[in-house]
Amino acid sequence: MTNNKIINDPVFGFIRIPNGVLYDIVVHRDFFRLSRIRQLGGAYMVYPGAQHTRFQHSLGAFYLMSKAVSTLLMKGVEISDEEAEAVEAAILMHDIGHGPFSHVLEHTLMSGVRHEEVSLMIMEKLNKEMDGRLSLAIQIFKDKYKKHFLHQLISSQLDMDRLDYLRRDSFFTGVTEGNIGSDRIIDMLHVKDDRLVMEKKGIYSIENYLVSRRLMYWQVYLHKTSVSAEHVLINALQRAKDLAHEGVELFCSPALHFFLYNDVDKERFLNDPDCLTHYLNLDDNDIISALKVWEGNDDKILSLLSRDFIGRNIFKVEVTEGPSTKNEQEVQIIRNISERYGIDEADVKRYLTSSQMVGRDMYSTVEDKIEILMKDGTTKDISEVSDMLNVDTLSKKVRKKFFCYQR
Repeated sequence: MTNNKIINDPVFGFIRIPNGVLYDIVVHRDFFRLSRIRQLGGAYMVYPGAQHTRFQHSLGAFYLMSKAVSTLLMKGVEISDEEAEAVEAAILMHDIGHGPFSHVLEHTLMSGVRHEEVSLMIMEKLNKEMDGRLSLAIQIFKDKYKKHFLHQLISSQLDMDRLDYLRRDSFFTGVTEGNIGSDRIIDMLHVKDDRLVMEKKGIYSIENYLVSRRLMYWQVYLHKTSVSAEHVLINALQRAKDLAHEGVELFCSPALHFFLYNDVDKERFLNDPDCLTHYLNLDDNDIISALKVWEGNDDKILSLLSRDFIGRNIFKVEVTEGPSTKNEQEVQIIRNISERYGIDEADVKRYLTSSQMVGRDMYSTVEDKIEILMKDGTTKDISEVSDMLNVDTLSKKVRKKFFCYQR
């Protein structure tokens, strides 16, 4: 009996998971947990189709990685079977550390712990269980392996993570502007001096990719309703945590209870094995179940925020461009909410409003670059080659202030 797994993916079609360590990852409990974590957090409140999961995204990124490895092999790039399996394992697990609603837990129930660090901890855990078969994958993930371009396939301007999530998020939201030509981009990949580069023939696909990424950020990832929903959820969890610290007993799953009733910072998370054990039992269902019960809680603020999220009565949002300022309008809004709901202004400010500055550029010429391989074998930054996008347009950072408040 074969253990090959064939998965029918709505974006890429049939994805084959071969025998061995890759199959063992996909069927592992810790990896399957990602099927209960939405890829786009609260974006489904804007785009009802955005119900896809981190599990689906990880499989899609794996599929694209398999194609990229095959493409580079055909072009004479030296990648051994062991390296190919390792880089495919690494991309499978690159998001395994995500918590409920993808990013909310990082900022609320824990402090100073990034999901990339949790991913690495889970990889190390799986590596022990699998007798060291993930050691090379972990080296590549950490960029500690001699072939740097393998890490770039996982994390760079042209990584398989981005190529999948843009295609997938575009598909499930229906925002067609994000539908990039991932096949063409992968076909044009090459390696020069241990760096991932793009053949000049693929420059138009890269231009489209950069524009699409910018559009997806402002239309989907930073859509004001998505931002609003996330802040309602963050504030509800913050209120629950504050009540827990006061000794109030709240309904929640054992895993959520652990993070509400304990202060978990980076040092504790890295050194207390109970943290990772409870983390691996957390998913979107824990949060939704708690909120549904908290709707009837005696605490006015927790009840209000829980009803807001469950009933989609999410915060109203004012968006302004430029530097962050606190104006008289915001002060008046806080005062009005306080009077309407009978809640102290200090609590209104802490729980029923949120302010966030967001900066996003399309491409940074300072950070990781996209290098174009010219016909003479030299490489140039895309900003030097593109006749459609100049360097000022590419690197211009757009800054917007989101002020969210209770309706």
